[in-house]
Amino acid sequence: MKIYLDVCCLNRPFDDQSQMRIHLEAEAVLAIIRQVEFGAWSWISSDAVAYEIYKTPNEERQERLWQVEQKATERLELTDEVFQQADTLQQLGFTEYDALHLAFAIHAKVDVMLSTDDKLVKRAHANSASLPIKVANPLAWLQEVI
Repeated sequence: MKIYLDVCCLNRPFDDQSQMRIHLEAEAVLAIIRQVEFGAWSWISSDAVAYEIYKTPNEERQERLWQVEQKATERLELTDEVFQQADTLQQLGFTEYDALHLAFAIHAKVDVMLSTDDKLVKRAHANSASLPIKVANPLAWLQEVI
């Protein structure tokens, strides 16, 4: 199983856990990362993930995010092909960062791209005929696969 986690997912374990949804999504993300550590699944990261982590203003959180991101199986570099794919995805209404993450995930031929961003997941579902990969919330997806 090849997965792509966007930075919203990586941040979830460090978000305020007092809301039940955030807590459950955080647990789902941690369970997914454990499967990567066990070698059961592959986690594809990217230059887009690295850039977003680099731009994280809180230094403590940034360091935690780097520690988590190092567990990725592979990190893809930005290429002209990925950039062009992202441009096409922006024309479907995806934001610049979301389009880049999607383009990397498509380029890597992942089984699923995971995000806790409801707008991204909703837009991906609305454009599913144009996307060769599945985009899902980590909690909902984990419930499907276990």
